[in-house]
Amino acid sequence: MIVAVGHTDLTPRTLKLVEAELRAVLERLAERAPGVVRAGAGVPVAFGRAVRAAGRELVVVIPTQGMVPALLPQRDRVATGELLVLARQVRLLAYDPADRDACVGEDERMVAGCRQVVAVWDGSPSNGRDVTAHLVAYARAHGVPVEVVWPEGAAREDLPGIPEPVNGRAPHGGGDVSTTPVPRPTPNTSKAEQPR
Repeated sequence: MIVAVGHTDLTPRTLKLVEAELRAVLERLAERAPGVVRAGAGVPVAFGRAVRAAGRELVVVIPTQGMVPALLPQRDRVATGELLVLARQVRLLAYDPADRDACVGEDERMVAGCRQVVAVWDGSPSNGRDVTAHLVAYARAHGVPVEVVWPEGAAREDLPGIPEPVNGRAPHGGGDVSTTPVPRPTPNTSKAEQPR
C-alpha cells in the first residue's frame, strides 16, 4: 500500500496544488498498490481524490472506541464523509482520535506496514503539533521509500493559539525547535528514495 502523510495546516490553494501533484506521483508509480490514509481533513482528502483520479483503490482508516466508529473532531467530519464515498475499503482500528499520541501511533503502524510513503512536507522539523518530519524519519528508519511532495507556491496557514516551546522543546516531547527557516526540499528529495 501507499500511505500519505502531511501537514495539517495547508492553505486551501495549497491543497489544490498538492492534489494535482499527488495524482501525478500516483500515475507515475508502476506498482498499482492501493492508497491508504487515516480519516481526516486536508491531506487525506487531497490524497483520496488523487488516488481515485489515478485509477487506484482507496483504503480509509477510521478510529473506533468500544467496537463502534469514534466521534471525530469537528474539522474532520465532513472530510471523512467524502473519504468514505471515495473508499473501496474501510478499516476500523481501535484508537482515540482526540489523543495526539494515539493518532501518531496509528500513523506509525500504517507507515511500517506500507510499501511507499508520500509525504506532503515542506522540510520543517516536527514541532509538537505537526509530526510530518517524525513520520518521514520513521519511514526512512524502517526502510520504507519516501517521496516528498511540496509544490511550487505551497504554503501553510499561520494558526493562532499554538503552544510555544518550553526550554527549546516542543510540547509533547516533539523534539528540538528551531527558529531558523528550513529550505524547501530540493528536487533530489522529491524523488522516491530507495531503501539502503
